[in-house]
Amino acid sequence: MIKKRKGETSYKETAFGIIPRQQLIPLEVEGIKRAWDFVLKCRKKRKISLSENFLKKIHKIGFGWIFPRFGGVFRTIDVNVSYHVPPKPYVVPQLMKDFMNDLKTRIKYLPSLDDMIFLEELVGLLAWAHHRFLWIHPFLDYNGRIGRLLINIILLNLDLPPMELRVETKTTRNLYIMALMNADKNNLDALKKLIKSAIREAVKKWQ
Repeated sequence: MIKKRKGETSYKETAFGIIPRQQLIPLEVEGIKRAWDFVLKCRKKRKISLSENFLKKIHKIGFGWIFPRFGGVFRTIDVNVSYHVPPKPYVVPQLMKDFMNDLKTRIKYLPSLDDMIFLEELVGLLAWAHHRFLWIHPFLDYNGRIGRLLINIILLNLDLPPMELRVETKTTRNLYIMALMNADKNNLDALKKLIKSAIREAVKKWQ
């Protein structure tokens, strides 16, 4: 990674050379589209088999063409994310394996769609899964994007419409970050609220 130059935006070393942030943004948008298109293509054939290797694959498809060095690869260095210090890199593979196994088990025991508690249980599951993935922080970068994509993979597998956790504006991003910080303190309420709101919005569009 290239350090920020005085008076300029941040720069990053990519497959296209050292470029400023404003040139990277459209590449990131294209990367998310590539990853999402791949997920939809997979889902047309069958339910997606959730695994750490599948998440590696969509990360590589989305960002490996921009960052060949770390696209689709679990991080090998220590990182800090705001106030959170993710686990050491050498435990990431096992943590991700355990996480995906736990996720599949929790999905298996969700109540049926017509059960009165289904929505609350689903929201709780998605909040837990999203935060746990980000807490592990398996990739060097773009964990938030893959974590939000993971939510939609779960929804697609349940034959539910995808949703959008809004983080584009300063206000929505601050709400999202604060929700994650609360989740770091074992309080998922704010994250659940954001997810429930996004699900309701998605259902309205779907109807």
